Amino acid sequence: MQEVVNTTNYRETPVLGAPGVVCSWTAALPDGAEPYVQRVVPDGCVDLIWWDGEILVAGPDTGPNPALLLPGSSMAGVRFRPGAAPPVLGFPADAVRDARVPLRELWGADAEVLESSLATSAPEKRADALVAALAGHAAATGPVDPLVPAMVAGLAREPVRRVADDLGLGERQLRRRAVAAFGYGPKTLQRVLRFQRALRLARAGEPLAGVAYTAGYADQAHMAHEVRDLAGEPIRALC
Repeated sequence: MQEVVNTTNYRETPVLGAPGVVCSWTAALPDGAEPYVQRVVPDGCVDLIWWDGEILVAGPDTGPNPALLLPGSSMAGVRFRPGAAPPVLGFPADAVRDARVPLRELWGADAEVLESSLATSAPEKRADALVAALAGHAAATGPVDPLVPAMVAGLAREPVRRVADDLGLGERQLRRRAVAAFGYGPKTLQRVLRFQRALRLARAGEPLAGVAYTAGYADQAHMAHEVRDLAGEPIRALC
């Protein structure tokens, strides 16, 4: 989930001490409101979401993936930083790419127990309960691929071949590890990171010509094409 929308009372809370977790968040659409389509755009992250009684894994997106919220609907989620979810959740990121998968299909009875627990929790406590459950699950799983932080940092600024050389990997090895960690190959990750950098700059009020240059696009037309491809809308509509 990427969009902060007052209509849904969306709130993010930074999370400290949970492996690979960026933040927890909540959203709700009041009774009597009109149905609302929440814009979700690629950010390289995986979210674990409690949504009206069901826990879903929101995989890394390669394009726009809007979510329909109905009146009275409520959500609570935990967002992993890019590459951090697979060892905690127990499956490679490409298994849930561009998908919203019920956690029970992946965790079985453990997910059903967690869903039952969250169903009786106070709405404001559900995100904390998800964080606690993930912390307990992470204790029994392996660590994040140690090259993930270096892959993210390198691909944010360097060509794929140079990143592979810097990490002592062949390009095929880099791609294999990127797909498992991020859900897609290094070139797609580069596009997503560049798009997110442009979005942050545009939302901060930077002129679009400057956004394109600073974010690393060839020119403003290149940025416009890439943003529409990833988000389905021009960058001004996302600000």
